[in-house]
Amino acid sequence: MDTRAAFSAYTVVNEYSEAALVKLLFEYGEEKFARRIAAAIVASRPVKTTLELSEIVKNAIPAPARRTGGNPAKRTFQAIRIEVNGELSGLEKALESAVALLGSGGRIAVITFHSLEDRIVKSTFKRLEDPCTCPPKAPMCVCGKKPVIKTITRKPETASEQEAAFNPRSHSAKLRVAQKL
Repeated sequence: MDTRAAFSAYTVVNEYSEAALVKLLFEYGEEKFARRIAAAIVASRPVKTTLELSEIVKNAIPAPARRTGGNPAKRTFQAIRIEVNGELSGLEKALESAVALLGSGGRIAVITFHSLEDRIVKSTFKRLEDPCTCPPKAPMCVCGKKPVIKTITRKPETASEQEAAFNPRSHSAKLRVAQKL
């Protein structure tokens, strides 16, 4: 991480309002204890190290929840990383641009590593496959929008048990493929 950057994880953790942290943790981290974690972060400011943040998160989560699912701070760090890097903001536009560059019959393959990315890829593919904006009850399409792609993988391809054992990072990976018409 570039510590000289104006916008950093330090800024998110120490300057965002409690409400903004709750929203961030809930939307990007899919964290069900977002309110508790955000309140604990705000109460502990200034937070200077990742170890300190990890302890704050761990102590904010109820004890039974700490015993399952790996490191309790994982989702919090994911949310902060996504916010700082702007990881999701350009994904939809990048997909549309990539599809536009494909020739007829060309394919685009996208690997996602968490549900937020996968949701964006899935909805973008769905919209490009069926761009019609006519009311659902209309007898025929009059908007004139034509499908741009055909989704090849209805359900995403995932790593086999053997692959996941050999490469643990592949466990959460999902592959979606579409073909330009």
